[in-house]
Amino acid sequence: MKTKEKKRIILLADMNSFYASVEQAINPALKGQPIIVCGDPARRHGIVLAASYEAKVNGVKTAMTVGEAHRLCPEAHLVPPRMKTYIEVSTRIVEIMKEFSPLVEPFSIDEAFAEITGCEQLFGDGENTAKLMQKRISQEEGIPCSIGVGPNKLLAKMAAGFQKPWGLTVLTSDDVPKRIWPLPIKKLFGVGGRMEQHFQRMAIRTIGDLADTDPELLARRFGVIGRVLHQSANGIDYSPVDPHTLDGCKSIGHQFTLSRDYVTESEIKVVLRELAEEVGTRARRAKRVGRTVSLLLKDADFRSVYRSLTIPDPSNIGRDIFHASVQLMSEHWDREPVRLVGITLSNLVPDDAVQLDLFKAKDKEYQLAEAIDGIRDRFGTQSIFLAQSLSEASVFTDRAGKIGGHIQ
Repeated sequence: MKTKEKKRIILLADMNSFYASVEQAINPALKGQPIIVCGDPARRHGIVLAASYEAKVNGVKTAMTVGEAHRLCPEAHLVPPRMKTYIEVSTRIVEIMKEFSPLVEPFSIDEAFAEITGCEQLFGDGENTAKLMQKRISQEEGIPCSIGVGPNKLLAKMAAGFQKPWGLTVLTSDDVPKRIWPLPIKKLFGVGGRMEQHFQRMAIRTIGDLADTDPELLARRFGVIGRVLHQSANGIDYSPVDPHTLDGCKSIGHQFTLSRDYVTESEIKVVLRELAEEVGTRARRAKRVGRTVSLLLKDADFRSVYRSLTIPDPSNIGRDIFHASVQLMSEHWDREPVRLVGITLSNLVPDDAVQLDLFKAKDKEYQLAEAIDGIRDRFGTQSIFLAQSLSEASVFTDRAGKIGGHIQ
């Protein structure tokens, strides 16, 4: 006789307006005030990274330009991001969640899953555990959060988005037809702007429409992702909560939001070269080389182009990464103005696995790169840099000494 499988209970804790909430927690004078975390407030360039709910009620949204946001909410406090602080707070919140379950999986800097299946005798059911978790996070870190509870990660994630701030929503598999299917297709986790356009052309406008679509048709049209999204539309998700998901270094990358639209190939190449050098430096510090270079370009409306290229030999040299990214840009850039640029190096292996080519001066390139790393480690990031970083297109001086392009 088969034992009935125990229903899983999964929580997704989503910190509300995380960066802005951290700023309000650190500075009590900002509590209840409209806060906009953004690029250099003095120069008022860049975009909104986060806005408090007091700013959001005036129409301020994430990814909006700082100028537009300030026009909508002129009384808002403009504060620069402090990524190191946000990372520290995020780490402490994850530690709080681990006191409720050993199965905690960080999903992003402001979200984490926790599976409490089997822990009900300690903290009660999913709803009660979520209440206790919210209270602990609020008391110890001063951060509001919305928590979704569901039988899998997908439904927990969607439940967390139902009510903000301070939301607590429980979804079961039986709730899917009434509460999930009527939602527009763009609300389904995993459906981005381009996929939404594809679905609209197929007359798939709600999540319920997708759930009713023949999965074989979706598989022929979109491959494996078509089947996955069909399952998601039906509330099905078998993925585990993996506390080791971030263990190890799977990829190394950097991206930068530009202070204005870049429209010419030459100025984008300046940014690509600088990002490639930075990715190469980080890879060398991690003692890794990679075979796959990925390029991300986003326009002002944050429509994106993301493409990858496998290079012949694994590398952590900026010049190699740059040439691959330029090739990707030449083949896939649609000539729309660019507001964000990102480069990622993946398919990483230890750098002692590199086989030097007798017909190329690779060993000299590695020696040069290591010498530059040594100078920067001793005298600072700006002690040596490319001459093109003196041009107006450069983002080098903006990035120097920052985490993810933001001050520490």
